[in-house]
Parts: sequence; C-alpha cells; structure tokens
Amino acid sequence: MNRKLIRPNFAEIKEKAGHVPRAAGPTESITAAPSPIGPGGTPNPMADLNAPMAPQGGGSPRRKIAPPEQINAESFYYLKQMQTKTPVVVVLLNDEKVRGVIEWYDKHCLKINRIKEPNLLVPKHNIKYIYKQEEEPRIRRTRTGNKKEEPAGPEVDLQLYE
Repeated sequence: MNRKLIRPNFAEIKEKAGHVPRAAGPTESITAAPSPIGPGGTPNPMADLNAPMAPQGGGSPRRKIAPPEQINAESFYYLKQMQTKTPVVVVLLNDEKVRGVIEWYDKHCLKINRIKEPNLLVPKHNIKYIYKQEEEPRIRRTRTGNKKEEPAGPEVDLQLYE
C-alpha cells in the first residue's frame, strides 16, 4: 500500500498571512509590501514589524532566554539556617548522621559545629540530605525490635550557640 504525503503550499499560506514571499525563480510573482498607512489613515500593523500585531517570522526569530544556571535556593537555605542557628541533621551517603549547627559553607563543603564533639568539615558530595533536628521523628525501639512512638512527654532542650 502506497501512502502519499500531502504537503501544503507554504507560499500560499504566507501570502494569506501578509508575508512577502522570497523570489525563488522567474516563474513566481512577487507581491508588493503592505502599505505603512492602512485604510482610514491609520497605521498598518502588517507593515510595522515592531508592532504588537505584526506578523511573526518576518525577521530573525526571538530566542528564549535560558534559565539561570543557579537559582540560589541552596545558598538561601544555608544562610537562613546559619542566621537562626538552627540545629540540623546531616545524613551522609553511608547513612551516618551528623548533628550540629551550620557555621559556614562554600561551593564544595559545609562546616558543622557540634556540642561536646569536634567540628566537622563535610564535603557536599558526601551528603545524602539535610533536615532540621526538630523535624526528626521521635521513635524508640524496644528490646524486641518493634518500633513504638515515644509518649509526648518533656522534651530535652539542646544547648544553642550564641
């Protein structure tokens, strides 16, 4: 079974839209450019390429601006946690947890201040995720291995840095 592709004649479509076709050969006719003044003495939007109603594709197409490489969300998060001295939990790729306050950061690492333990410089490529310590789930394991939630009792206040 042979299928035939039906192609529209783009020259006719452009003429209907008001575009001037390019001269491709001696057999094609060239239409005149639209008049800058339309009927009634009003400006013709088809003649002004900068007008909002101007036909598209007459000149070079406008390129979309690429989104920025960095939107600074990471920097904003770190700065906010540093200013409020929020205790955070940094979970490393090997599932080890580091608790402390973010003191400093740069492009490649975080400096975590810890209470009664040495401060750490953690490379960012070793971090799986970070969350606030107050959002840590309150789960206690019993001797049998079953998980039970801790009753809502007095919470231990951690010493904050000043």
